[in-house]
Amino acid sequence: MATNKKRISRRRFLVRGGLGTIGILAVGTYLFRSNIRRGLAGIANTADTPFMGNTKTPIIWFEVTKNNDLILHSPKVEMGQGTFTSLAQMAADELEVSMEQMRVVHANSSSGNIDSFATGGSTSVSALWVPLRELAATMREMIKTEAAKKMKASVTDLEISNGIVTAGSASMTYADIVQGVDDWDIPDTPPLKELKDYKFIGKPIPRVDLKDKVFGAPLFGMDASMPGMLYGAVVRPSTIGATFLGADTTKAEQMPGVVKIIKETDFVGVVANSQIEAENAKKKIKAHWKADKNWQTADIEELIAVGKGEAFVIQKEGGPNDFLEDATGLIQSEFKSPIGAHAQLEPNGALAFVEENKATIYMSTQVVSITRDEIADRLGFDNEQVNIVPTFLGGGFGRRLHTPNGIQAAVMSKAVGKPVKCFFTRKEEFQNDTFRPPTHHILKATLAENGLIEAIEHNVSSGDVAFGSPMVPSIAEPILGADLGAWRGGMIQYGAIPNYQAISWRVKLPFATSWWRSLGLLANTFAIESFIDELAVKAKKDPVEFRLAQIQDDDRGHRLKEVIKAAAKKAGWTNKVINERAMGFAASTDANTPCAQVVEVSIVDKEIKVHKVTCAMDPGIAVNPDQVRAQCEGAIIMGMSASMHEQMFVEDGQLQPTIYGPYQMALMKHAPKEIDVVLLQNSDVPGAVGEPPLGPIAAAVANAVFKLTGQRLREMPLKLA
Repeated sequence: MATNKKRISRRRFLVRGGLGTIGILAVGTYLFRSNIRRGLAGIANTADTPFMGNTKTPIIWFEVTKNNDLILHSPKVEMGQGTFTSLAQMAADELEVSMEQMRVVHANSSSGNIDSFATGGSTSVSALWVPLRELAATMREMIKTEAAKKMKASVTDLEISNGIVTAGSASMTYADIVQGVDDWDIPDTPPLKELKDYKFIGKPIPRVDLKDKVFGAPLFGMDASMPGMLYGAVVRPSTIGATFLGADTTKAEQMPGVVKIIKETDFVGVVANSQIEAENAKKKIKAHWKADKNWQTADIEELIAVGKGEAFVIQKEGGPNDFLEDATGLIQSEFKSPIGAHAQLEPNGALAFVEENKATIYMSTQVVSITRDEIADRLGFDNEQVNIVPTFLGGGFGRRLHTPNGIQAAVMSKAVGKPVKCFFTRKEEFQNDTFRPPTHHILKATLAENGLIEAIEHNVSSGDVAFGSPMVPSIAEPILGADLGAWRGGMIQYGAIPNYQAISWRVKLPFATSWWRSLGLLANTFAIESFIDELAVKAKKDPVEFRLAQIQDDDRGHRLKEVIKAAAKKAGWTNKVINERAMGFAASTDANTPCAQVVEVSIVDKEIKVHKVTCAMDPGIAVNPDQVRAQCEGAIIMGMSASMHEQMFVEDGQLQPTIYGPYQMALMKHAPKEIDVVLLQNSDVPGAVGEPPLGPIAAAVANAVFKLTGQRLREMPLKLA
């Protein structure tokens, strides 16, 4: 198949190079590491992530049922983003079946259909755009070949419609054709259809999982059950930086319903006959922890300040230092963002059954391959002995990229020889999250005589996002230096500025930080686009025109210009305050998808009220336009919640709050009355959708507030003084 000869993309090289190419770079060009770091940073900022799974045989992807339906075993997980529907559309068009015949399920790890990159980065559809269609087209040709044999006809004389192959007056269903076939001929990948010939791609097809979700089918990790299963509870730390030393389990062992207390070097857990009995026994365990410091929010803020960490130049053009050091007319501002929780509805957990020579794990996870490998390693099994059965995710947002809970459930199951279901409590979920790190930004700029930017610099200090994650090899850290997740969205996108640079300051925080939807995009865009607006005010120029004048004239710049123009036009952009309402503007490009937003804001009872958001985005081909619009709407609301309400604190070494309510989030009353989404297509492939719309919203709101009040909001969550 042609897919066997897929090119290695630049981003695949970046993430998966390991001891190969990256190792050679480390040895051969260490003296020039700054230039290499900037080059790799630019690659990761612009390149897409390919599919990293098996594309050799369609058999592990597609299953034909006796009812002549097609089941797609998806290596990407469904966490509400609508991926299953888009994948079904792509497959159905090449398979020549109807959408009613398509079903999509998660591929378990024993199937061999695993994506080692996982589900994340807004890449599910874009990464499978070519491989899945090629696999579907190949499967179609495999079926045609078998049909020709059974119908004693020439392949060229066959016609297909809705999963029925016809030769003259004779016909056979796919189900009839595949019956009894064990040895398949896999041809070279046939040519794919032209876009104009697709029936489903580009159409607003209803979601394939709609009925199950409406009727409450058991889809999620918390729904999983097995005969005879027991319940587990793990003692988790409430203090950040705590190291487990041991535990006194004497009282817990005497509690009703307790089957066994499991003591490991890194955790202690309870297995009981019911969840409540497991939790009650857990409360009787006296765990001993060692914490290095009684941390407070002020300590974290001091730690995260620009200048305290290790600096890495991730972008540089021209000689910005020549203009910014001791410059007359220097404009300088700082911005901050707080610790953010994932706060997804479904807590983390797993159902594990470890038998003598195999383990079966049901869980909500974005990293099927990594979870399998980690559990196998802990159990002393071969990878093939561990079967991860992914479920639907009750919210992902990057939280399911961290999977030690699967290990804990497996260890407890092995200890008792029965299935064990173990989930976080809500308090444990909040206190043991892998948080969005707080950030501190300092931006500097000078303006030229024509009122445009002469030089600009962005300094961002952040805890790790990608580093420390099993998704990124440790060898990448000394080569990249700066965390590629923390500076996502942190580069200057206005390439026509003659002198610019971005500097990432890496800080080690005492609590776990990791992937959070859009990574650093929300905080970085808030800082940069607020500052760009501030510069436009200083230059006495319209904020939209100010941006357009400084965008580079290349493909990336052209697409950014088009979304800026589209958003401004659709919103009826004005730089004036009318009827006590003002518009704010911001734009960003994330994972090759440019997005611009205009918000209409007023102040009601000293609170910020967002009335309308106009979003223009260019994701390339929109496989399902309705889903793309829904993703934009969801990202905007999530971005509003994160930038206007959400904040975690550190009090006496504990992360707070630990429940919904005190952890403030956007409510129905905070939602804008209208979200208007405009989709452009200036790329001939699908691009990222799920995360790019988070970028502009915080800055757009803050810029509108400045226009109304004269207050430049420089810290999230956005609050009026």
